[in-house]
Amino acid sequence: MTPNRSAIGSLHMWLWVLAAVSLAAGLGMREPSPPDEPRFVLAAKHMVDSGEWLIPHRGREIYAEKPPTFMWMQALAYQIVGNWDFAFLLPSLFAGLATLWLTWDLARRLWGRRAALHAAAALWVCLQFGLMAKRGQIDMVLVFLTTLALWGLLRHLMRGPAWAAAWLGAFAAGLGTVTKGVGFLPLLVLLPWLIARHRIAPAQRASAGDAWRWVALSGAFVAGTMVWLAPLFFALATRDDPALAAYARELLFRQTGERYLNTWHHIQPFWYYAQVIATLWLPGALLLPWLLPAWWRRLRRRDPRQILLLGWCLIVLVFFSISPGKREVYVFPMLPALCIAAAPILPGLLRRRAVRSTLALYLAVFAGTAAVLSLAALSGASSWAQRLATQRTISEADLGVFLWSLLALGLAGLIALAWARLRRIATALVVFSGALWAAYGVGLAPALDATSSAHQLMQDAGSRIGPSAQLGLVAWREQNLLQADREVTEFGFRRAWHEQWQEASEWVRADPDQRWLLVLHEALSACVDARAVESVGLANRRHWLLVPGTALVRDCVTPPFAPNAPAPE
Repeated sequence: MTPNRSAIGSLHMWLWVLAAVSLAAGLGMREPSPPDEPRFVLAAKHMVDSGEWLIPHRGREIYAEKPPTFMWMQALAYQIVGNWDFAFLLPSLFAGLATLWLTWDLARRLWGRRAALHAAAALWVCLQFGLMAKRGQIDMVLVFLTTLALWGLLRHLMRGPAWAAAWLGAFAAGLGTVTKGVGFLPLLVLLPWLIARHRIAPAQRASAGDAWRWVALSGAFVAGTMVWLAPLFFALATRDDPALAAYARELLFRQTGERYLNTWHHIQPFWYYAQVIATLWLPGALLLPWLLPAWWRRLRRRDPRQILLLGWCLIVLVFFSISPGKREVYVFPMLPALCIAAAPILPGLLRRRAVRSTLALYLAVFAGTAAVLSLAALSGASSWAQRLATQRTISEADLGVFLWSLLALGLAGLIALAWARLRRIATALVVFSGALWAAYGVGLAPALDATSSAHQLMQDAGSRIGPSAQLGLVAWREQNLLQADREVTEFGFRRAWHEQWQEASEWVRADPDQRWLLVLHEALSACVDARAVESVGLANRRHWLLVPGTALVRDCVTPPFAPNAPAPE
């Protein structure tokens, strides 16, 4: 039986409530964790503390790998709530909820309310969506902006003319570009539109000859980029600052075109994104054997909606596959568009027993594995959890919280499966996704926080040296500076290790009895008496040492290291 309009509206409301509650669960219960969260919070905190909002800093050095837009959002969130552990996750939380709404609304405009519910639910159950909405990284905000751009452009191109929506979409693409350089990608939907526009009903067709409005579209994109570029260009014109000029060159050229064409890290093969889709897009990826033929049939019928959505996704996939540097988050902007493209097909697929059985098997394996592993560890039948605790220096109390949270998640999934069986398996997956992200936020992530975030390491280091001692950092990571229990001295982040040691040695010698250095194990200088060095523990898969000031050998010069620095996280 097809649900009526009122029932669909009610289901959408409950989906929205479930998403809001489970994504917000655990706010404030953990600190920023590597690889990206600490550096963004460190830069945002520097903005608030120093009043310098234009140029982000990582310690005393300029941070020139990303524009400051996302860090502005975190800093503004902090000024509203007054707590960094809450504030750093708020931009991703609101961006995730907004992306869900945009996915629903665009699917509603293209396919109807029933398909809209399926589009939003499909996005909700995919693992990468929830994971990114629970992380304090740029990518969820970027996906909100790219989805907003598609929402505005497709409203105009497919259900137009709607120039105000198109201009909003172009502005969002511009803002996305100065949030993370690839925000312009939604504009490429114009390429498949040029192919399919004659298939669109004349009354809804955007006119290619409306020249001044198309120029205004370009202007809206430029206006979006000017949110950051205008103050940057003004500063370049009014300040005679070589560091500012170097910062602009790094961001505008090296971190964009050069990074795409000649990347220096995250090197992956051309087919890398196939494994991303097969894992992080579960359980949606399991439906591809049915979705791909259905999409092909609609493309052969030249359905312009599918041509624009799938054509754009193909352009994005090829764009990122060509570059040698690849990360799993790069193709994340495709996911909402693919869920919208799948929306009219999903109701029919979910009536197939093979599809429902596949989804039920996924839920059974996921929930069953969580339940079995946690029970085995809690009962002592398996030592996997103890090995994990030893490797990551997790306390017994935190390990217990982790295991009981994992057990609760597994049981929730199995109960949902027993209730749903095959007939309501889609509803069970939606509910289980809520349980997953609630358990992650309230139990799993907080249980690992002490060692994942370096909070425990920095607390232990502070206890070892005493409250009156001074601490310096050599070969440090962002989380060390962010989560220290006192004001610390650092000697540059990107500087060569031996150069950091040279300055650190001078600093220590001014008061060797009260000054200590926290040092990465691989970066220990030959000018240190190893017998006086203390191991402070492991954090983020790295071994850290405490070096008392009295352990430095006088008049010794630290030679260059090879390699000079740890691999990027």
